Amino acid sequence: MAGHSKWANIQHRKKAQDNKRGKVFTKVIREISVATKLGGADLSSNSRLRLAVSKANSSNVPKDTVERAIKKASGQNNDNYEEITYEGYGPKGIAVIMDCLTDNKNRTVSEIRHVLSKHGGSLGTN
Repeated sequence: MAGHSKWANIQHRKKAQDNKRGKVFTKVIREISVATKLGGADLSSNSRLRLAVSKANSSNVPKDTVERAIKKASGQNNDNYEEITYEGYGPKGIAVIMDCLTDNKNRTVSEIRHVLSKHGGSLGTN
């Protein structure tokens, strides 16, 4: 921790907590936007969106943030997230299937290839 100042100690803990919370929020909002684009903005007819919104509620994402994400995804937007499945081999030849949500296929495949090769694996061929 940092020194004797109470605020300095709180500040370090708060920063770590806020970073974790921000990552969760980003992931949940991305799921909401993909579900909205695939099935529409109606919660009663879109079960995937309903599941994503319930996950957002359990993660304490503010209601207006969820509504904003749904509105943004249902309108015309440049963020095109899509689901892609990659196959690869981990250490010692273990087969791995990865489901990814991405807005940039090239960046995602590059990152996956890097992680697999770093740990002694390889990306499968299609």
